[in-house]
Amino acid sequence: MLKVLVGQIGIGAVLAAVFWGLKGHVAGYSALLGSLTCVIPNAFLALRLVVPRRDPGARALIRAAYIGELGKLALTVLMFSVVFVLVRPLAAAPLFTGFIAAQLVTIAGLLVRDEQEHTGISSNNNGE
Repeated sequence: MLKVLVGQIGIGAVLAAVFWGLKGHVAGYSALLGSLTCVIPNAFLALRLVVPRRDPGARALIRAAYIGELGKLALTVLMFSVVFVLVRPLAAAPLFTGFIAAQLVTIAGLLVRDEQEHTGISSNNNGE
């Protein structure tokens, strides 16, 4: 999870720098805000899943995932609302490009993990 979040922040920063260089500072900070609108809710979900719970069972994990996903959705809506209301001027295309690019890092992370599982590569020492 941490690698995906770092990757999202990285792609957001690179994309913001590219937009800043090509289209100006408004496009640059718009792209950065778009990627942060993805990263911050994803970090909330990740924290919900990894924080220790009193009940270590599967039911508690499912409940944490539901709450985390609902919180992620609410935070995403809230952040887009705040950005659209408070940030002026704003470039919509770079904003959504930053958001989508950060979301694609999540998908890429899942695909890489799935490929590693199929080839027998383990990210921990349990599968020695």
